[in-house]
Amino acid sequence: MDHLSIYQELQLNQAGSKALIKNSKDNRERGRHLLIYIFKVFLTLAFCMVFVTAYTGIFGESNSVAGVVVLLTVMVFRSADLGIKASHGNGVIAVLFIILAVGPKLTNMVSPGWGFFLNFVFLLLILTLGCHNIIMANHATWVLGYLLLQGNDVSGREYFMRVLALALGALLTVLVFYRNHRGIRYKRGLGDLLREFAFSSARTKWQLRMALGISSGMFLAQLLHLPRVMWAGFAMMSIIQPFRRDLLNRFKYRFPGNLIGCVLFFGLCAVIPESFYGCIGMLGGIGVGFSATYLWQTVFNSFGALTMAMGMFGMAGSMALRLINNLFGVVYGLVFDFLFEKVCCAIERITGGMESADAA
Repeated sequence: MDHLSIYQELQLNQAGSKALIKNSKDNRERGRHLLIYIFKVFLTLAFCMVFVTAYTGIFGESNSVAGVVVLLTVMVFRSADLGIKASHGNGVIAVLFIILAVGPKLTNMVSPGWGFFLNFVFLLLILTLGCHNIIMANHATWVLGYLLLQGNDVSGREYFMRVLALALGALLTVLVFYRNHRGIRYKRGLGDLLREFAFSSARTKWQLRMALGISSGMFLAQLLHLPRVMWAGFAMMSIIQPFRRDLLNRFKYRFPGNLIGCVLFFGLCAVIPESFYGCIGMLGGIGVGFSATYLWQTVFNSFGALTMAMGMFGMAGSMALRLINNLFGVVYGLVFDFLFEKVCCAIERITGGMESADAA
């Protein structure tokens, strides 16, 4: 690893770069790796700003969120895969982008009850098609994108431009994905992926748990008339993890991270001119790049969210809604996960007893 070129080091993910720094033989080598890592963080941030700015310039200010979603998929699927043949993966990516274009819009056009049903169906499709390989954590991209688009709805010509923005995004993601994965041979295709959907599978249970947990939680939040329900959805997505150790860790740090983020955000707003408030979001992006723990990633993620929400709810309103939605999301997510597991165990006992009786 210590013979990597600068270009090769720039291609490493965050964990790989930090492992290089940690395992350096001496201070000189550690300093070299650290400088390359810092350069990579700022280079990535610059690319993100240019990409989203370009998307905003082409498709309009209201569709900057589409630029964020496309940026996520392009960057993630440079290295992540879908666990199936690349040619089949291209088709799956196209279907997922169709869901992103249609699903969030439909749920904003119907009653909360129908919204709950549609959210469950669309989220389950996303998780089944795009999140088969749990280790890749693709749900952090696809479900996040779905919720972002749903929470920033548009109509009329703006929606038409959003569809075009997502169509271009699908093309870009497919090109990047196919270029980087065409040489990798997978034995499985889309049909195998669908056949592995079974209630007896731990993966399928997690997919059902997340789809039902987020859709039901957002339905309840709507009934409680919570503004910015999208934030509650993010919190639930963060909590309902495939592995219990990750769930408990995120439950422990999600709300404190947002609380610290709100306090720091308030402090920054108090000492810098209002014209520079937009820079706080960029500072958050830099902070996320250097964060080694989920707590601090949550702290810095809140900067961008609060910066965007201030125009609608003001500083105090944005911070209050951020905390309320996240508290609701983490508590509901934990309770739902517990109840879902209890129900699954009960169903398995009943079906197991029936199978034993049939065998007798």
